[in-house]
Amino acid sequence: MTERRADAPGAGRAPATDLALLGIYLNDHLAGATAGTARVRYLLRSCRGTALGDALAPVAAEIAEDRSSLLHIMRRLDVPVRRYKVYAGRAAEQVGRLKSNGSLVRRSPLSTLWELEALVLGVTGKSAGWDTLRELAPMLERLDARQLDDLAERARRQRATLEELRRGQAVVAFRET
Repeated sequence: MTERRADAPGAGRAPATDLALLGIYLNDHLAGATAGTARVRYLLRSCRGTALGDALAPVAAEIAEDRSSLLHIMRRLDVPVRRYKVYAGRAAEQVGRLKSNGSLVRRSPLSTLWELEALVLGVTGKSAGWDTLRELAPMLERLDARQLDDLAERARRQRATLEELRRGQAVVAFRET
């Protein structure tokens, strides 16, 4: 896995160990998981007491559990958490709240649509991350293939739910007034 072709990107640099690269990869996913967890909690608070909030609540709980699962996997692999990446994920999520939504003083339906789209993208990335780890499981005995299969399947269900909610919100956001 560490062998590089002479014409491969980065071939001129000293090769990093697989676990070093995996640590970077997992910390990047942790930053995304941190942003996604904060985003879904914010959206959940914004739509509390609505049908959307009720549908989103179990997905929000699972997204938080998935972040905890990622941290557990990182501990099992002895991958240190890079706090600056966690902080960067949190900061990126908060900066994302500044997105223009057509209203200066209140939430608009566009805000909810944008947040659902961001969550769909995040869960899609998370799913890819679980799939990547699953592919590595035969080479790294500390990875639990069954757990990764379960996490990947759960991410696919989350994406389907979020996509359905997104489509419904698109109708709400762009309906004729």
